[in-house]
Formats: sequence, structure tokens, C-alpha cells
Amino acid sequence: MAPEFVVAAVGFAALLVLIALRAPIGIAMLLTGAGGYYYIVGLDPLLNYLKTTPWHLFANYTLSVIPLFVLMGSLAERGGLARDLFSAANAVVGQRRGGLAMAVIGACTAFGAVCGSSVATTATMGRASLPELRRFGYDPGFATGAIAVGGTLGVLIPPSVILVVYGISTEQNIAKLFMAALLPGLMAVVLYLLAIAITTKMRPRLAPVHPALPPAERRAAILGVLPVLLIAVVVIGGIYGGIFTPTESAAVGVIATLAVGLARRTLDLRGIAASIRATAETTSMIFVILLGAEVFNAFLALSQAPDLLAMWITDQGFSPYGVLAAMLLAYIALGAVMDELAMILLTLPVFFPVVTALDFGLDSTETAIWFGILVLTVVGIGLTAPPIGLNVFVVSSLAPDVPIARTYRGVLPFLATDFIRLALCVLFPGLSLWLVRMLS
Repeated sequence: MAPEFVVAAVGFAALLVLIALRAPIGIAMLLTGAGGYYYIVGLDPLLNYLKTTPWHLFANYTLSVIPLFVLMGSLAERGGLARDLFSAANAVVGQRRGGLAMAVIGACTAFGAVCGSSVATTATMGRASLPELRRFGYDPGFATGAIAVGGTLGVLIPPSVILVVYGISTEQNIAKLFMAALLPGLMAVVLYLLAIAITTKMRPRLAPVHPALPPAERRAAILGVLPVLLIAVVVIGGIYGGIFTPTESAAVGVIATLAVGLARRTLDLRGIAASIRATAETTSMIFVILLGAEVFNAFLALSQAPDLLAMWITDQGFSPYGVLAAMLLAYIALGAVMDELAMILLTLPVFFPVVTALDFGLDSTETAIWFGILVLTVVGIGLTAPPIGLNVFVVSSLAPDVPIARTYRGVLPFLATDFIRLALCVLFPGLSLWLVRMLS
């Protein structure tokens, strides 16, 4: 075995040990990367690298989109927009069998378009919808499962913080990644709704039917959500139409969300201050992970292990789709036990050179964008799959009386549709690239 692979393998092993010891992911990657860097080139080059890298990394203008999208989602949560979205969706489909669960999916879709975070979407929509689902007698596991899965739409529907990080890490156009994510994200919504319809038809006791809202209440609920939908249209439409860059669109979204919250008197100074504090905490966590990943990636680059691995796989003549399937299975396994952001930043230095070296009948840019959507899809699966499923734990914190095993059972029908969607996106890259090709 080549010495480079030995060094890289020891580095990965050390990283996993630190993670097992519950060290923060960003710190674990930073320490392991710095140690490997020192081993390969020595102390002085390491200090010179650490002297300049944080500045160049965090002075990147593109990174400003992360706190802006996080702030927009935080303002939307504290401004009561999630509650309005659920009320409107309930007014439209709530009277159907499984309609309240469908309303959760619909509200998560709209909220995801102004949030970009799965955890925030899950927590916010859980607080807004869980009392209603309980009040109308929905099975507890089915209700919490629907909320956990709906929360994944926070990253599947653009804008997505995960896609922003992927775009920065792989030097891809973030606007094109958002375009590519739209159709697969909407596919997820349709398949989740079908899963609810089929499951509740086969097992009616999971979701009792309840009367429709009076016409006046229905109209009021639908009219009340129009400002939120307008924000989503401005944010996403501005990017797709080439009017705004993603960063400009995020800034416009923050101002619009703040204005709506103030105009409706659902946001006060205390809520704004809390949103800013929450944004600072989340952004700091993300940036520490980004710095740790940057140092760890530099160590891997010095070891040359990713490039050598890509060359080895190419020389072996493995089927491109076979290699891709192995990577996606690895992502699903890692996503079940690891934070999605750290998982992506940890694996991209190894997986990305391999993918771009394979021939899928696409040019390098299209391959990079398509792979990003596949990664996003498996991230969504990891957020709800056992044994860790971060969204399931978030919902469980909101419903401590519901055993986590029941929530995992409630998630299973949705996970089946996730694998169907993943297979379709793998077999038909055009599902991800159609809008990019049309608008480019």
C-alpha cells in the first residue's frame, strides 16, 4: 500500500476516534488535519498555512449567503409564518383523510423556500402542527414521522444551506445548483403526498377524517399566507430569473421577512434580537466546521490520496454507475450516524475527484451539479433514517411521550419514496439538469 494512503487512512481513523469521543466535528477535523499537515511538511509550513487560511476562507463574499439565509429562516420562525403556512395548507386539504399530514408537507415546502435548514423547518413546523395533529386523533408515530420527513424539505427545496456549502467546496455555481434542486425537491413533495394518501387508505385509523373549515375561515387562512408565498417567489424567482445573485436574494428575503413580521406585529425587538443571536450561533457552528474541513482537506491534498484513488478507480475500469452506487450507499450509512454538513465536507475531498474522473456522458460541470443533487438527496435520507436521524430526534424532543421507535415506523413509507426518487435521479440525470440547461 502506498505511503500516501497509509497517512490518509491514519488521519481518517484519528478523526473517527475523536468523533467517537464526542469532540465537536469542526474541532476534530481541524486537529486531525493540522496533525497530518505537520507530519507531511513540518511545523513552519503548517503555521504559515494557518496564518493565512482562516482569513482567505472567511473573507469569501459567497459565504455571506449562509448567515443571510439562516437569519431569514429565523425571522420567519419567530414571525409566525410557519403557523400561517400550516393553517393555509390545512384549509386547502385538511378535510381529506390524511389531509393534516399533507398540510404539514405543503407547509414545510413553502417554509423550506424561505429557510434552507432541515432542523429549523422540523422544529418550527413541529411546534405549529403537532398540537393540531394530536387534537384530531392522528396516530402519534405517523404524525411525528410526517413532521420529521417534512423537515427534510428545508434542505431539498432551494435555497439550501447544504447546497451553498457544496457549491463553495466544489467551486460550482450556487444559482445553478438551486435550479437543479427544484425539480427533485418537488418530486419529493409529490411522492410524500402519495405516501400519505396510500398509507392512510390502507390504514385509515392512522388519520381520522375531520370536517372542512367554514368558507370564511378558509378564505382568511389562505389570504393570510400570501405574504409568505410572495417572499418565496421573490427569493427563488429572483435567482432563477437572473435578477439577483443568491447572496442578494438572501438579503432581499431577510428584509422582506422582517418587513412582513413588523407589519403584522408578529415580530418585536425581542424576537429580532433572538433571531440575530440564533443566527450568530448557527453561523459560528457552520464556520468552525468549514475551517476544520478546509484544514483537513489540505492535509488530504498533501497526501495526494484522493487523486491517487481517482486514478486507481479509473484504471480498474469499474462501471461509473457502480462506483457512484457505492458512494451513495456510503453516504446513506454515514448520514445515519453523522451530521450532514460535516459528512459532506469530510467526504467531498475524496469522492468529488473520483466522480468527476468518471464518464457519465456529461461534461464536468453537469457531472458536478448532478452529483450535488444526489448528495442532497441522500442527506435527506440520512436525516430521517435510523439509528440517528437528526430530524427524528428533533421531533422526539417536541413529543417526548412518543417512543422514538414509533416515529421511525412512521417514517418508513416516506423513506421508501426517497429511495425511489434517488433511483430516478441516478438513472435520469436530466431530472436534475433540465432546468439548468433551459435557463443557462
